[in-house]
Amino acid sequence: MHTHRPPSTCPVCSESLITLRLGCPQCGTELSGHFDTCRFCRLGAADLDILEVFLRSRGNIRDVQAHLEVSYPTARARLIEVLDRIGMAEEPVAPATTPGPQASEAPAGPGERPELGAVLADLAAGRIDVEQAEGLLGAG
Repeated sequence: MHTHRPPSTCPVCSESLITLRLGCPQCGTELSGHFDTCRFCRLGAADLDILEVFLRSRGNIRDVQAHLEVSYPTARARLIEVLDRIGMAEEPVAPATTPGPQASEAPAGPGERPELGAVLADLAAGRIDVEQAEGLLGAG
């Protein structure tokens, strides 16, 4: 039996579709009701391809960048778009740390060099770009 991937949006109004009926091809049993769909089922073929490359590369965005043949920021933006489509676009909550200002919140004073860990954390979180990080680490 050949199966097809169901559409995720209504062809008339573009709203999300829901699953109303499930059936067993072996015995013919049918269930009807309102069933949640898999969050990954909302993705198109291109988004699934990006997600597969990301997972196969164990989370290495550089591999996604190479696969898409785009810049690192563009690859990162595409991954964020995919996460948004599956409802996971929110930034992860950082683990609790000891009270006090974060290293990235306390700017270095004149002639002081910021800590490498703070700059890398800001870079990883997207608060600064590579050029800004290089400038911070090169100063001093």
